[in-house]
Amino acid sequence: MTTEKRRAPAGAAVLRDEITTAIRRALMQELAAVGYGRLSIEAVARRAGVSKTAVYRRWSSKLDLVLEMVAAAAHGKLPALDTGTLRGDLALLFQAVAHALRHPLASQIIPDLLAEAARNPSIDSTLRQVLHARQQEIGGRLVTRAVQRGELPADTELDAAIDLVVGPLYWRLAIARLPLTDGYLDNLVESVAAGLGADSVLPRPRAAPISG
Repeated sequence: MTTEKRRAPAGAAVLRDEITTAIRRALMQELAAVGYGRLSIEAVARRAGVSKTAVYRRWSSKLDLVLEMVAAAAHGKLPALDTGTLRGDLALLFQAVAHALRHPLASQIIPDLLAEAARNPSIDSTLRQVLHARQQEIGGRLVTRAVQRGELPADTELDAAIDLVVGPLYWRLAIARLPLTDGYLDNLVESVAAGLGADSVLPRPRAAPISG
């Protein structure tokens, strides 16, 4: 008995992973360079070093391409936020988000897409859906664990708490576009924890001076 290798049907497009990756990278770079309004499939293909056909085999329009990028970015990996304390979880979350939003491409793309969302219902709907789902997933777990540990009141209003957790960094980096410092992040942890109703951290007592 002989075994034959299966071949793809004649005329079928084989979507190579490395080409898909190159197109996605080119999209990020082109979007950061010119914004959504001036973005074109031709320019993305040229930057990726592929034909327009290669792009259109994967996405039917620049809108589809951008919407997929938004969804993929929203579902990017974050470290496991379970340090054992609310403040530890907040500090880890803020550091991870700040690192992602400090990326030069992200700092250029996010404000442009937020502005475009006001004009484009499809982008607006996708941003709302994927970002809201991501906020609920991350912020919801963080707040719920803090309630279960007794760090936050049992009647903590989840939606308002999530807004307080995820809002400040997005505002500072994506809207106000102000720099971040370690001191600012430390203060933000304390401000958010206090705003959520967590007990304040008592200062450590100073060691008694050694008499000699």
